[in-house]
Amino acid sequence: MGGRPTRVLAAALLTPLVLGSCGVLGGGDDTAAVTATTPRQPAPTTTAPGTVATDAPSAGGGGETQTDEPRTDDGDDGPLEITLAATGDILTHSRVNVTANRNAGGGEGDYDYTPMYAEVAPLLGAADLTLCHMETPLSPDNTNLSVPDVLVFNTPHQMADALAGAGVDGCDFASNHTMDLGLGGLEDTEQVIRDAGMGYAGPTAHEDRAGVAQVYDVPADGGVAQVAHLAYTYTYPNSGTPTTSIPGEAPWLVAASWPSIGSVGILEQAGAARDEGADFVVVSMHWGNEYQSAPTPEQTQLAADLLGSDAVDLVLGTHVHVIQPCERINGKHVVYGLGNFLSNQSPDVASGLLPQTQEGMVAQFTLRRDEDGVVTTEMTYQPTRVDIRPWDLETGPHVIQLVTPENYPQTWERTTTTVNSLGGCGAEPVQP
Repeated sequence: MGGRPTRVLAAALLTPLVLGSCGVLGGGDDTAAVTATTPRQPAPTTTAPGTVATDAPSAGGGGETQTDEPRTDDGDDGPLEITLAATGDILTHSRVNVTANRNAGGGEGDYDYTPMYAEVAPLLGAADLTLCHMETPLSPDNTNLSVPDVLVFNTPHQMADALAGAGVDGCDFASNHTMDLGLGGLEDTEQVIRDAGMGYAGPTAHEDRAGVAQVYDVPADGGVAQVAHLAYTYTYPNSGTPTTSIPGEAPWLVAASWPSIGSVGILEQAGAARDEGADFVVVSMHWGNEYQSAPTPEQTQLAADLLGSDAVDLVLGTHVHVIQPCERINGKHVVYGLGNFLSNQSPDVASGLLPQTQEGMVAQFTLRRDEDGVVTTEMTYQPTRVDIRPWDLETGPHVIQLVTPENYPQTWERTTTTVNSLGGCGAEPVQP
């Protein structure tokens, strides 16, 4: 998907048979092979979900991102450039599911989220690689779904198909809702995302995948780029503040808990991905104080630690449900909060909510490696807004709209003011 077809190397684990037929690509000139390749699933894990492996990655994060055969390029670290798009929280409240059911004709178990993404799909599909943040679990059989006023979520599997159809290449599921349905729900969510043909990053029900980056082969200017994606949550029990509580049945989940492993653990995992051949490393962070447009000192320190290292090239922030600013550190970007991409949050739904909860963005980055191996990024962004009309459920609410100064001037002003409020980010808004 994206501007050019992307091959998914799921968790960088492929069978020798797959490697024999397609090869491991990166940094070379084999773009045609990647363009013709469809996304692939990871090899079967060596442990069943919820069981402890004897040789799995250490909890501190530094699991090996090794394929069954090592990367076979010639070590070319020359100039390379890709475009990457990222969205904010996909927070599927029960009312969003009601709309999707209506879109599909109202049949039991039928849901169609495609109209919600229709306006933004061309933008999502234009990037070489497009990533989303999945806030809620996904159900493979559409049972035990979200209900109103209960903060335990479960979303129909058709959501993943709609995202893939809109041009999204992969999602992370590092969220305070990661364990809403326990380890089984976590396993289901990863599988639903992979079954839709997308990559998956973040906590996993399989110990031998813990701390291992999702890797994408992306056709790029200058060859084929391997892009590694890692994702971290601030808590497993649904808490308003960071915790170091790890589910007892899955101790390896510590590898995706940033309060537990800190920037040191994240950098170990990012460095392992880099050592295995990643040209660019992207880190998604579920962090910050909900509904606050200013990043916390903890966010800014983590961003400085990560981007101050050569191991991380881009940091994408989620969780707070409003837009937070961006910053450029060491020539590379962090967006502290991408806002809500899709949800039912609005002051028209609950009087205590801010209008900013309807707002998000598609952040667009150019990741560029020069002839000396130095990575820098450039950023633009398209403000978005979710059309939510709780009083008029028959005319298509929950559509993600592209914002301009003309159609939603207040949203445009709030977003553009917030994004550059720290100064030095250099991001420019774009219009459709």
